[in-house]
Amino acid sequence: MSPTSSSPAAGASLSAARRSRELTEAVGGPVVDVLVVGLGATGAGAALDAAARGLSVVAVDAHDLAFGTSRWSSKLIHGGLRYLASAQLDVAHESAVERGVLMERTAPHLVHAQPFVLPLTPLVSRGQAALAWAGFRAGDTLRLTARTARATLPAPRRLSAVETRHLAPALRSDRLRGGLLSWDGRLTDDARLVTALARTAAARGARILTRTRALELTASGARVRDELTGEEGEIRARAVINASGVWAGALVDGIRVRPSRGTHLVLRSDRLGPLPAGLHVPVPGETNRFVLVLPQGDGRVYVGLTDEPVDGEVPDVPEVPETDVGFLLDVLGSVLDVPVRREDVVGTFAGLRPLLDTTSADRSDGAPRTADVSRRHAVLTSSEGVITVVGGKLTTYRRMAEDAVDAAVAARRLDAGPSPIAALPLVGAAAPHALAALRAPRRLVRRYGTEAPAVHALAARDPRLGEPLLADHPVTGAEVVWALRHEGALDESDLLDRRTRIGLVPEDRAAALDAVRALVGEAMAGRA
Repeated sequence: MSPTSSSPAAGASLSAARRSRELTEAVGGPVVDVLVVGLGATGAGAALDAAARGLSVVAVDAHDLAFGTSRWSSKLIHGGLRYLASAQLDVAHESAVERGVLMERTAPHLVHAQPFVLPLTPLVSRGQAALAWAGFRAGDTLRLTARTARATLPAPRRLSAVETRHLAPALRSDRLRGGLLSWDGRLTDDARLVTALARTAAARGARILTRTRALELTASGARVRDELTGEEGEIRARAVINASGVWAGALVDGIRVRPSRGTHLVLRSDRLGPLPAGLHVPVPGETNRFVLVLPQGDGRVYVGLTDEPVDGEVPDVPEVPETDVGFLLDVLGSVLDVPVRREDVVGTFAGLRPLLDTTSADRSDGAPRTADVSRRHAVLTSSEGVITVVGGKLTTYRRMAEDAVDAAVAARRLDAGPSPIAALPLVGAAAPHALAALRAPRRLVRRYGTEAPAVHALAARDPRLGEPLLADHPVTGAEVVWALRHEGALDESDLLDRRTRIGLVPEDRAAALDAVRALVGEAMAGRA
């Protein structure tokens, strides 16, 4: 679509009406080529990959788009630096390549270059600083080998103490030697990436069915339940891909996932003051572990992350233990002029990474901590023929999706060629110069790309929709209406917790709830 278009891409609109119609067609309907279970980044990516190869696709999720791990990430598209440190060279290179694909081809509207400062405080020895600098230089070499342009990701450089304080005024100036500046990719919003993937798949003919729970999987389909009505039925498929992340083992026997919890804190931006760059804060006593401080541009800052193993049943929404909160505040306080206190934390969230468990079932054998477990993904085929993709990380979702569909095509001898999605722009994508020319607020362009003028036009036609839902948060009613009409949102939880992320701060969620409910009611009545 052209950069000045005022309507969504053909076939890319997801809505309650479309879901209802396509669910009716899929349950008890003709056999489809591929059924995908799970609509996080990997599942939505697999749906897009299969549909882009010309296969018929149904993709289901028990909840909403990006309901699970894919909305709880650090929002970073990593270039693989941490994997170099652990000698996982193939994983590091794969990460750098996929970062470049997202930033330059498939999602340049959603993924941008993010500067980070590593402050050289007395807690960072000169040896540690030299090691970190060598790592940043090696990361730049990864960028080069991945053929990502220098204009996309600038070179790392050393900073004076004055430059460091300019980029992060909240830092303690006492004995600050300077800093190290590096760059990585960062998402405007991880849940928006998943939404774009699902909508792009829908534009290629995939049926995207949220609130549709897979109760039982076989190699020839699944028994599913419509979570809105309770009705059950069968979806038949030639190949089944289980992309349900940390819940993968509940659907397929023999899959053992070792979840790792990554916790983040949410602060108000004014608590830390201006932050032109993010921060890498070294964890005292460790050589290759950092707490990240990431300004969001919406009045919030995220601080994360931990990496702790999780045992027991996997919850729908992970809880954040106070020990994680205390750890992050302690590390953050080691570099700040004025420490952040517990009462300054306005929200928390935790994601569970679905790491493949390759250790002995007996955990008394000294299994490694999850920070040391490989982030390689795996595609596994059960004895019944269900294909499961597990492991990996958000950055490499496209490669995971491609490998899973390759396995399905080979196992079921489906008529499909190689994956084309490394060169397939997602809904809203365009070259930087085209995005810069759009007549819409820059904030909307960074969230909606070429669709930003259409979102902005809703507010132009109804000034009431142009007003922010909250005094200290930029989301407007127009974005809520757009999500209901085109992004598959079905209720206020979808809107607050995934399409807009207002819900990351409970106080903000409560304040916006009535206004969002009113817009949902108007939409159902056909007035919005």
